[in-house]
Amino acid sequence: MGAMLADTDMSAALAERVRSAAAAGTPLRVRGGGSKDFYGQALTGGVLDIRPHRGITSYEPSELVVTARAGTPLAELEALLAAQGQCLPFEPPHFGGADAQATVGGMVASGLSGPARASVGAVRDYMLGVVLLNGKGERLVFGGQVMKNVAGYDVSRLMAGSLGTLGVLLEVSLKVLPLAPQEATLVFELDEAAALQQLNRWGAMPLPVNASCWREGRLWVRLRGAKAAVAAAQKSMGGEVLDNDAARHWTALREQTQPFFALQDDESLWRLSLPDTAPPLELGETLVEWGGAQRWIKRPDGDAGLIREATAQASGHATLFRSAGKSVPVFSALKPPLDRIHRELKKQFDPAGVFNPGRLYADW
Repeated sequence: MGAMLADTDMSAALAERVRSAAAAGTPLRVRGGGSKDFYGQALTGGVLDIRPHRGITSYEPSELVVTARAGTPLAELEALLAAQGQCLPFEPPHFGGADAQATVGGMVASGLSGPARASVGAVRDYMLGVVLLNGKGERLVFGGQVMKNVAGYDVSRLMAGSLGTLGVLLEVSLKVLPLAPQEATLVFELDEAAALQQLNRWGAMPLPVNASCWREGRLWVRLRGAKAAVAAAQKSMGGEVLDNDAARHWTALREQTQPFFALQDDESLWRLSLPDTAPPLELGETLVEWGGAQRWIKRPDGDAGLIREATAQASGHATLFRSAGKSVPVFSALKPPLDRIHRELKKQFDPAGVFNPGRLYADW
């Protein structure tokens, strides 16, 4: 496997800090590299820095399983996997540029996935087990290092997207996959409606479509899989082959460095989750991913009501992803039964309410 770098176990010190905060009733802001600080509601509480708690504690390439401490840099984990011809297939975004370094814990807590999510699944689908601290500073272990390890409630997956509101992640076990032997990117000239229809037609066929992106009359489709399957798909689908810039295009999409994602001072970026068959919503500048199931919209600040109403009518929901101000809720309100379940979970894991208060919802 090679040498492990900067292997440091800080779990005892982290647990003591949590116990002290719970006893004093002072909130903690659980934080890794800070690359996702923009995501979610308010950032409050004393910073609990997870970065010193780092290191790859176990990696079995033949078993397709890796275990890492939460403060481990995501780039370090990805480099280790790449050296063995393996990867995190859901392509977690790093964000933050040179000023912030994404961590494994932040990857799980944010629950964000990249361009391949629609075809391979999300970060939560690759969670095998977690070790965490609850709001009393108690060390809890859930799941393990194999897929068939859960009886009852799958707490490991519950951590994905929780934004640090349920506990302090100490260690994460993940399923990994081999890199695809072949890849190709095809480009088509289509308007949004035609692109959505075409993506749905392809979705019903046995094609190795791994990712898609539509923007300003152009549709990019990435194929990944066996060499014969990719070659056959290229022949049947047509389009223009994108060679030299393909990797750069998909990386820029994952990291939101494409020009589309640059916002003016009075603009907000919305992420819409929709049925992939939903027609264009005509809400503003649009970028479409995930076969039509994820759509990014740029709108002037203050249009939250319009966006959420139009998205709900299309059987979806909208998240305020980036905005200079957070005067409206970032996440859509939960329906009462689901809201009750979430609040009960919060109460069980963090009875004193010390972890990331207000990060998911203002009254949490």
